[in-house]
Formats: sequence, structure tokens, C-alpha cells
Amino acid sequence: MKSVLNVVIMTAALLMALSVQSADQFPQRAVRMVVPFPVGGATDILARVVAQKASEYLGQVVVVDNRPGAGGTLGSRLVVTSTPDCYTILMGTTSTHAIGPHLYTKPPYDPIADFSPITQVASSPNVLMVAAQVPAKSLKELVALAKSQPGKLNFGSSGTGTQFHLSGELLKQLAGIDIVHVPYKGTALVYPEMYSGAIQILFDVPPVALPFLKQGRVRALGVSGQRRIAVLPDVPTIVEAGIAGYDADLWFGMFAPARVPPQRLARLQHDVLQTVHTVEVRERFTQMGADVIGSTPAVFATFLKADNDKWSRVVRVSGAKIE
Repeated sequence: MKSVLNVVIMTAALLMALSVQSADQFPQRAVRMVVPFPVGGATDILARVVAQKASEYLGQVVVVDNRPGAGGTLGSRLVVTSTPDCYTILMGTTSTHAIGPHLYTKPPYDPIADFSPITQVASSPNVLMVAAQVPAKSLKELVALAKSQPGKLNFGSSGTGTQFHLSGELLKQLAGIDIVHVPYKGTALVYPEMYSGAIQILFDVPPVALPFLKQGRVRALGVSGQRRIAVLPDVPTIVEAGIAGYDADLWFGMFAPARVPPQRLARLQHDVLQTVHTVEVRERFTQMGADVIGSTPAVFATFLKADNDKWSRVVRVSGAKIE
């Protein structure tokens, strides 16, 4: 009888162990990657490159779910309020995690406390462009033109509080010029306005900007990072063009909600790093004018804190607000 009881206890223990092991196997179904911006934008393009390759490492499909709105804060809030099981993750950006929350009197989320950082995937400079009919052929000439016509030149963006908006605000602050911000629901809507002459200036990422630059209907005057980019080798950095201290790269980072199981978070971080360092992904990013980062969660968290400090100052000085 005792031996039978021991067998029953051992069997129950084994079944429990197998159940726990099964529960810890991650992922067992599709992972949803929320992209808080429209289809076809830089974040969407990059996220789909990562999702396709990450599916191979995770052994489950990674589904991109576009949830645009409010400068990326709507989709980000969706992830914050999701079940913290690592099956819903976010491809966030400078806009969602270093700028957006500082625009609200009551922020929709805490960009640091409400998320578990996975990795900073990549960074990309913005391209500063002017409409073809603008007479300025260099950034120095554009600054002179803006100073001669304060409040007369308009710069478009993909929405109030986006990184493209605040890149313009940073230019205003450092160059000492008065140009007027006009928000749109995506930069794709700004280009026709540049053709018509309603908008003179726009910041956008290289993969979106390049086709328009090749058409000759807009002209690049500078890139916002610390070095020139391979896809636009003749375009100087904004610092080279005369605006000291200008640095406004757009970064892309992957996040899970706060308080997710650490083993699952570690699995995601491991497989995402494997993904972004593949030759295929690196080549795609280079074609987009983006650099692979692939940082650890701890390094990403430190970077995130510093970037929040930087952009909160820009937001404060600009007076930008969302009610």
C-alpha cells in the first residue's frame, strides 16, 4: 500500500513539474508587436523587418499590430494595460518614450516605470528638408531666410509631440529662428503640402524621404545625427552645417509591460538580439539609413533615462502641450 502511495505521490509530482515546465515554455502562441504609428512609416517598416526574422528564433509568428494615434501614446498605452505575459510587446520610439509623456499635464503612462525594456533596436537620423521652391540651398541660408522672415516659414510634422515636431523645435531653439509648426496625421500628408508651397520645411527619416528627394521636389540640407549617412553621403550633419550641439536621432526600442515574467523577458531579449545582428537585418537597416544598436535591457534603461531628461527640457522650452 505504501509503495502504491509513493507511486501516486511521485506521479503527481512529475505531472506538476511537467505542468510548470510547460507553463514556462515561451512562446506557445503568436506574439503581438504593437506599432503605435501608421502602416508605411519608419517604425512600421523597421518593426516588420524585425518581426519577420524574430519569428524564426522564437518559433512562433510575431504579428505586427498598428495602433496609431496621439503621437504614438495610444498604442503605447494599449501595451501598458495589456496582460504582462510577454505576448504583447511594443516597438516604441523617441516619440513614445522620451517626448510624448512630457507633453501631458496628466501623462497616459510613465515611460520608465510602466515598461520593461527589452533592447534599443536601432537609431536613425532625421533628414532636414525644404521644398524645392525654397531659395535656401544650405542650412546657413535657411537660417538667414527664417531670420529675415520671422513667423513666415512653416514646418510640418507627423503630429504634435512627435520626434519630427520636436526636432523642429530643437532647431528653433539652437538656431534662434521663428518658424511655425503645422501638425499632420503622418508625414506622408506633408509632402503634397510642400509641393503646393504651404509647408517649407520637414524632418523625416531616410527610408521615407529618399523617394521624394530622388524626385527633386524636396531638397535635403542636413541630417540630425552625429555623422553623415551612407544613403545621403553628400548631405552634412546639422552640426557640420553650423548648428552647434544639435543631435536628434530617432531611436527604436522594444518594450514589454512592467512586471512580466523575467524568464520570458530574457528569452525575448536573447532572440531579438539574435535577430537584429543577422546579416539580413543589418543590411535592411543600412538601406533605411538606420544603425543596429542591440543593447542590453540595463544599458537601454540608462539611455532611456538620459534621453527623457534631454527631451523634457526641449518640450518645456518649446511650450508644446497636449490636453
